[in-house]
Amino acid sequence: MDARIDLFTNELAAKFGRRFANAAMVIHGSPLPKATQELVSLRASQINGCGFCTDMHTKDAAAAGEDPVRLNLVAAWRDSTVFTEAERAALAFAEEGTRLADAHEGVSDETWARVRAHYDEDQVAALVCLLALVNAANRMNVVARTPAGSYEPGMFAAMAG
Repeated sequence: MDARIDLFTNELAAKFGRRFANAAMVIHGSPLPKATQELVSLRASQINGCGFCTDMHTKDAAAAGEDPVRLNLVAAWRDSTVFTEAERAALAFAEEGTRLADAHEGVSDETWARVRAHYDEDQVAALVCLLALVNAANRMNVVARTPAGSYEPGMFAAMAG
């Protein structure tokens, strides 16, 4: 499968990608736990059918030491016992915030309250920004049909700066 356009080599898209990577670094440097960041990114990418981002977040999480069982159960998190209550709140937030067309209110008051019970103000801000960023990345890669499978952990680190 070939991409419709290579967003990594096109000059305009690469320039945007560097800005995108800088925005991601703000979130990565936030107090939101790294495991939560990857779980949320992975779940949104699964929902959006973004193979490239699903590949990337699975590999990045694994490289950071995430348990393979947890990674394999992200799509079925409601029926598993391997996630904390805080992670479960973040995964619910990821699903509701990604499936905006499915509910007129976006994230429900119940889910918002669960998130607020587990995360402080900066962590919640990071969660909101992360979800916006990963959904944007998913949409770009799905539209461009960026193929999955070739991502290597950390390969975009040099883009930020």
